[in-house]
Amino acid sequence: MKPPFEPTLKGMIDRSCQIYAKRPALSAVDGDPITYGDLRTEIDALILMMSENGIVKGDRVALLSQNMPNWGIAYLAVTSMGAVVVPILIDFHVNEILHILKHSEAKLVFVSTAQYDKIGYADLDPNIVLVAIDNFELLQHRTSKDKLSEFIFEQGKQLQKLKNKALKALGAIDSKVNPDDLASLIYTSGTTGSSKGVMLTHKNLVMDAYITTQFQRMDEYDRLLSVLPLPHTYECTIGFIIPMMQGACVYYLDKPPTARVLLPAMQKVRPTMILTVPLIIEKIFKMQIYPQLTGNPAFKKLYQLPPTRKLLHKVAGRKLMKTFGGQLHFFGIGGALLSYEVERFLYEAGFPYAIGYGLTETSPLIAGSNPQEVRFRGTGKVLDTLQVRIADPNPKTRIGEIQVKGDTVMKGYYKDAQRTAEAFTEDGFFKTGDLGILRKGQYLYIIGRSKNVIVAASGENIYPEEVEAKLNEQEAVLESLVLESGGQITARVFLNYEYLENHYHLDKMGSVPAEKLILKLLEDIRAHANQNLSSFSRIHKISEQKEPFEKTATQKIKRFLYQ
Repeated sequence: MKPPFEPTLKGMIDRSCQIYAKRPALSAVDGDPITYGDLRTEIDALILMMSENGIVKGDRVALLSQNMPNWGIAYLAVTSMGAVVVPILIDFHVNEILHILKHSEAKLVFVSTAQYDKIGYADLDPNIVLVAIDNFELLQHRTSKDKLSEFIFEQGKQLQKLKNKALKALGAIDSKVNPDDLASLIYTSGTTGSSKGVMLTHKNLVMDAYITTQFQRMDEYDRLLSVLPLPHTYECTIGFIIPMMQGACVYYLDKPPTARVLLPAMQKVRPTMILTVPLIIEKIFKMQIYPQLTGNPAFKKLYQLPPTRKLLHKVAGRKLMKTFGGQLHFFGIGGALLSYEVERFLYEAGFPYAIGYGLTETSPLIAGSNPQEVRFRGTGKVLDTLQVRIADPNPKTRIGEIQVKGDTVMKGYYKDAQRTAEAFTEDGFFKTGDLGILRKGQYLYIIGRSKNVIVAASGENIYPEEVEAKLNEQEAVLESLVLESGGQITARVFLNYEYLENHYHLDKMGSVPAEKLILKLLEDIRAHANQNLSSFSRIHKISEQKEPFEKTATQKIKRFLYQ
């Protein structure tokens, strides 16, 4: 399976800019779209600017910015000239950002005005070039204000330019972009707490995107509303590279995606496609949809009967479709496991959702489906050309570690040969660390993370994600975390105080009665969950999590912080 262009980001965008020149490509929700023809001009201008500032093929160029059209322009310019893009999540701590810039040896940083203070005053490499991504103008590094420093910096820059020109003239610098060249260096902030630099090639990213388009339609008339951070591979590949490949248009919010910002944006853009993570749709269901479906005693009784529940779900699904602009044909969900009750609602409502599974290290998609082929609680079919196997499956459950091999798998971890070696099997399969079942050869079902598995005293495996799903089904629970402590299963829950105030009038109670109510409620939550759990999985102790759990970019709880 080969795309109709060289499998490089340069080959991809060159083709799109030619074929879709007059179509809109990138836009702010409240702005005027940039066409693919405009995109061509902007990319070429940025490549020239970077070349004049000493950047050549193979150099690392960082992006530190919230989502905006110029993020995509910078990304495509960097990769089109053969340099390596280093997208940085703005939620990273300042120390992490500075570490990434140093570790990646970035020579230029595109930084937004909103993020400038994180690095503008820092003690960076004196030769690093800062560029305002808002308008692509060069910035003066604030720690080098004096004229001598400025002079030395400019002289160094001019020297580097002359050196690069000489090397290029001698043929020592190859400017051609090849499929196996490094395209992106992505530093993860996973739930294990250890950030790694994932090396993805042009072929990794382009092939993952192209194979995905073979089972999920997208064309030049699609409008995608971007709500997830672009430095994450899920949003970057599926929500940016694929639209750019297919001539679609991506719209960006200029504020965080709260309900107050999202709802008018959806009505204005009327997106045909959206990518999201479970937490977003789970909150919409728990805070808005479910209370309406069970708001009075009569409705609550009807909701408990499967035929009427399905009918209520269909009505609520039509309302949700209108809320999202009425044009949606693909609502992608990935990044973590979706709760049972929320998927049941989407499935019975006939909502056009689809589940996907992957990792940063696999560019990211490993398995997925389109809304027409969704299987309830399944993740989807393994992408064509990829080899996926279940390693050391349990003889009874057939659950084992998911391992993958193919064109979308990373080169390795940057400057970390030991971790790279540990991530692969002897025969070249990447060890995902996720547990799953492969049915009928190609259909994947995810169970949880192998590192999260708790082994009971009796020897059975306990999957925290399954126990958390039982806790999260309860109306009073927004989020939960299940851990092992002293050989026993413990749970922490973040409560839905809006629900408590509406049903128990918690806001009108004194502090002592409120505390007693919370303690009783926690025990009720524990008892209800235990009724639906195997004896070896039952929760021994439960406590309240006062603040929302800290999460990764895809809204997975950072478990390591709570061990």
